Amino acid sequence: MYCAAIFLALAQTAVAGAGSPAPAGQAHPWVALDTTMGRIVVELRPDKAPRTVDNFIKYVRAGHYDHTIFHRVVRGFVIQGGGYEEDLSEHPTRSAIRNESVGGLSNVRGTVAMARSGAPDSARAQFFINLQDNSRLDGRPGRPGYTVFGEVVEGMEIVDRIAALPSQARGRFSKLTTPIVTIRRVREIEPKRPQPTPTPDATPAALLSAPKPGATPASPVP
Repeated sequence: MYCAAIFLALAQTAVAGAGSPAPAGQAHPWVALDTTMGRIVVELRPDKAPRTVDNFIKYVRAGHYDHTIFHRVVRGFVIQGGGYEEDLSEHPTRSAIRNESVGGLSNVRGTVAMARSGAPDSARAQFFINLQDNSRLDGRPGRPGYTVFGEVVEGMEIVDRIAALPSQARGRFSKLTTPIVTIRRVREIEPKRPQPTPTPDATPAALLSAPKPGATPASPVP
């Protein structure tokens, strides 16, 4: 199965998470990933993947992603990170979570999804950003896919710059970049709200200043 072999699996037995999480704060929280290439801002979608977003935010608040790397970068496909530290050691994780891909968001360009092994309910902390529309990764009834839980709203040009870096192989890693890109810090940030469009004055200023019929225009002050 194509999806089963596509991502690097965590070498642990998958244990499905439980509960009905509800991330605190904004309806669509924003998270900033400050990398060695620049900032990437992601809008999370708890309305579409509540357990996945709750899991991700818990890792963010615990500082799990700080000083991890993008360890798998496939040009024209995805950039993947969140599982390994700068020395290429594996970062400890909590139990796996339940797959929420069926009926969820599509793996289109710019979306953020959970990486997993061949078992549907095996996602833990690793995530990837889609570089193109990868609808073949979507879940369908009877065939779970890869759960999308957010979308890049700022910094997609940074994602593309990371994807364009030369590749290198080191040990079991075949798709590292040169240089390796580090996620220095990941934090929740205040979402930017669109600025309201000013309502034009119903009465143009020229009409307000125009003399009334029969009135003597004011003279300029010398």
